[in-house]
Amino acid sequence: MFILSKILCDDLVLFSGYAKLPIGITANEIYKVVGIVVLVKVATGEIVEADCTLATKLARRHIADSLVGYSLKDGVDELVHLIDRIYQGGAKKSLITTLRIIFDKYRSYTEEHHVQPAE
Repeated sequence: MFILSKILCDDLVLFSGYAKLPIGITANEIYKVVGIVVLVKVATGEIVEADCTLATKLARRHIADSLVGYSLKDGVDELVHLIDRIYQGGAKKSLITTLRIIFDKYRSYTEEHHVQPAE
């Protein structure tokens, strides 16, 4: 059992991104920064789980659920357009910044670890 779960976990890597929130929105009063954390199958780039630190449960769930299934191998532009389309709150630019940070971390990780694409 340990060997199987070790193999499954070796392909999953957690990436996070954080950005300052604009002054005057509720989330800024609570957190000062917004964070997005994603669990990624590195070989495929697929986001299998996500979480974020927006002020309301609904907003956190909406953003997190919307990110699942996207592949970071396809670049960040599609995710930026997704957030622009589905989120009309005050933290939009901060969310986009966090996704760009996550994408950069993913790209660096795959280059440093010579990750081979899944077939």
